[in-house]
Amino acid sequence: MAKVLAIVGVQGRDQKGVVARISTYLAERDINIEDIEQRVVRGHFLMDMLVDITDAAVSLDELVTGLLAIGEEIGMEIRVNLQSERGRKRVAVLVSKEAHCLEQLVADQKAGNLNGDLVIVLGNHEALRPVAEAAGLPFKWFPSDDKPAHEAFLVREMEAAAADVAVLARYMQVLTPAVVSPFAGRIINIHPSLLPYFPGANPYRRAWEDGVRVSGCTAHFVTEELDAGPIILQDVFQIDVGVDTFEDVRAKGRALEGHVLSRALQLYLNNEIAVINGKVVFKPGMRTLLRDLDP
Repeated sequence: MAKVLAIVGVQGRDQKGVVARISTYLAERDINIEDIEQRVVRGHFLMDMLVDITDAAVSLDELVTGLLAIGEEIGMEIRVNLQSERGRKRVAVLVSKEAHCLEQLVADQKAGNLNGDLVIVLGNHEALRPVAEAAGLPFKWFPSDDKPAHEAFLVREMEAAAADVAVLARYMQVLTPAVVSPFAGRIINIHPSLLPYFPGANPYRRAWEDGVRVSGCTAHFVTEELDAGPIILQDVFQIDVGVDTFEDVRAKGRALEGHVLSRALQLYLNNEIAVINGKVVFKPGMRTLLRDLDP
């Protein structure tokens, strides 16, 4: 009989006895720990356990309930994800007129690189309807001239699509709390600069005009403060000052944007990152544990 595997994730303020407490609880219920990774970051404890629940002496509901009770008692967040439940989060993609990031996300989904599903594309223009529909994705749009109405449209459609996370694929609008609040910690943006440098509008042009020699792009979580959310990933390119035109700089950046955005989404979908004290950290061992869960 094939093993039934799950990941137990633990996160919270560092304290003594956490590993012993959870390990004892699992052992007493005939649950074997196959692998374990842990680390402490800025006083914050992170642990991921790969466990075999094939011969567990309790039901899954009882296991989850017991672990949640331990989490409440020690003030930590504990989650359990079965292999069969792993990762199929639903992704809404927000766009304006530029297609390259949407095209990269579609390509990566087709290649099996996204541990989730693109379920809807929402825009403030109709320009990218052909790209979305060619990929078999529903496309809806609403003009952003009336911002409150547009944002109400976004929230309504994302909720109707049961989206777990939203990705801003060069969506050229600043989101207000009307959207950010209900999706807090679940909106990922790609910004065309190495934040915190050159936030806001026209970052490639500003980098080129200032004569910087290295620029890039940043995938980050969206917060109510413009371009100031926790940074997930960054990548860079060189600028040949005095030789590269603004269009050269822009082309170099565009070549990176889709890849960085997609990779950041992959990290989120794989539960490989956590936000601690406003900073994104990589969770211990998740890549290895996820590999071991693959059929």
